Amino acid sequence: MSHSVFLKDEAATLQYGNRLANRLQRDALVLLRGDLGAGKTTLVRGILRGLGYKGSVKSPTYTLLEPYELAQQTVYHFDFYRIADSNELEFIGIDELMDADAIKLVEWPEHAAEKLPDPDVEILLEIDGAGRRLEIRARS
Repeated sequence: MSHSVFLKDEAATLQYGNRLANRLQRDALVLLRGDLGAGKTTLVRGILRGLGYKGSVKSPTYTLLEPYELAQQTVYHFDFYRIADSNELEFIGIDELMDADAIKLVEWPEHAAEKLPDPDVEILLEIDGAGRRLEIRARS
């Protein structure tokens, strides 16, 4: 399954993420692709809001991983932008994290190369004028 949608602003991106949250399985792997400023972290914020998280959501650019423990669900938000060699991910226990019963949201998955399993959902965000174009592919 795949589809494309235009998101006119940040509010639309948050709303899309909010709706997407309810469709993700509890152990889904979601890969988020797009240039800097394309809206990946904003989409993650929307997903977390849809799952009931009320706190601050920031990109884990320097920490690589930001875990969120929710009442009914665990979410791992990864950002691999600063990874130069995918072998660096061994230090954070990437294999165990990918096997965890948690939703895994991964920004910059291309930096993780072969360390990631096949995703359940893949999202591409592109700047399109003042808005964003989101393409989503999900395994059937």
